[in-house]
Amino acid sequence: MVDAHQTFVIVGGGLAGAKAAETLRAEGFTGRVILICDERDHPYERPPLSKGFLTGSQERDSVFVHEPAWYAQADIELHLGQTAVHLDRAAKAVALGDRTRIHYDRLLLATGAEPRRLDIPGTDLVGVHHLRRLAHAERLRAVLTSLGRDNGQLVIAGAGWIGLEVAAAARGYGAEVTIVEPEPTPLHGVVGPELGSLFADLHREHGVRFHFGARLTEITGQDGVVLAAFTDDGEEHPAHDVLAAIGAAPRTALAEAAGLEVADRATGGGIVVDGSLRTSDPDIFAAGDVAAAPLAFPGGAAPPGGRLRVEHWANALNGGPAAARAMLGQEVAYDRVPYFFSDQYDVGLEYSGYAPPGSYDQVVVRGDVGKRQFIAFWLSEGRLLAGMNVNVWDVVEPIQRLIRSGVRLDPDDLANPSVPLASLPRQPR
Repeated sequence: MVDAHQTFVIVGGGLAGAKAAETLRAEGFTGRVILICDERDHPYERPPLSKGFLTGSQERDSVFVHEPAWYAQADIELHLGQTAVHLDRAAKAVALGDRTRIHYDRLLLATGAEPRRLDIPGTDLVGVHHLRRLAHAERLRAVLTSLGRDNGQLVIAGAGWIGLEVAAAARGYGAEVTIVEPEPTPLHGVVGPELGSLFADLHREHGVRFHFGARLTEITGQDGVVLAAFTDDGEEHPAHDVLAAIGAAPRTALAEAAGLEVADRATGGGIVVDGSLRTSDPDIFAAGDVAAAPLAFPGGAAPPGGRLRVEHWANALNGGPAAARAMLGQEVAYDRVPYFFSDQYDVGLEYSGYAPPGSYDQVVVRGDVGKRQFIAFWLSEGRLLAGMNVNVWDVVEPIQRLIRSGVRLDPDDLANPSVPLASLPRQPR
């Protein structure tokens, strides 16, 4: 049971941590709530950093989860610019970098992830960038503005979601863009070759150059300024700036040092949690990018190790409140279907589910791929693993329902626009 004399501590000031704090108060918790954030900015949402804020269509203030005054009004003790450096499970205490020691009755780790670094010469040059934090996005927006004004060259390592969204933003400013990607298509690990070519064509139409089947091996410069990027096939790419968009790694150091169970890095890493987001310590929970949770829906593709770490906005938005309720002793079954969205030029999309290469045996399309207005379905033995709606809206709920159901579907029904998704399956199979 929870009483007013208890202290709940949240380590991590992103969306998951902020929504967890909000939920604790909304659920009636009257004890101390302490939110520790290693950034000096108030908790903010990350999608705008590669979308609206980066393109200039959103102002800085729009990215924050709550107004700054909200934390005091909700009696949330906010520690900005403070890093949790040690977790003492026996004493139930968290030590901060300024040597402050904070006792907890229950603890939530929402430490998120950090961008993976290029391990090549030249990454210390001032024109080499990452995109994870608001400060990164502010710097990158200024860089893209300058590149666009001067017809400058941006080289992006990685054709994943971040790489493609930044490429779209950069072209909007007028910068020249080259994307270097080791796989044969963009988003190869998410949408596979069947749909990856769609994104290659989209970006080529807007002037982006791709260099597939290669990796960056060196970034060269003079007087600290980037001049070129080289790939392992001997190609030289002129560059004034380079963005490393090669994924993110979960920030598990605090948990590992404290002896919490952590998933193998080869399977995605992360802090191992059960269906209620509880870690191997019954008083410690984890949510957001750092949590490796069981994949609960039937018929879904089995991730390595049986757990999936999801790095998208919806997981933080929903996972933080779920963890907060579990901390309060409520019964929680966190079984959300993975979901994310992306905006690139005039294309908006939503993706639900999990269907990595090798997990599906069929891709079915409903609509017109040429007009970029369609829904794609990834199937395994007739069961829906994932669905992606491109410039088609209000279909996420039926798609996720079909994924959850694990029932066998008729591919002809999925492909037929005259068959409402809400009516499927039309008869028991």
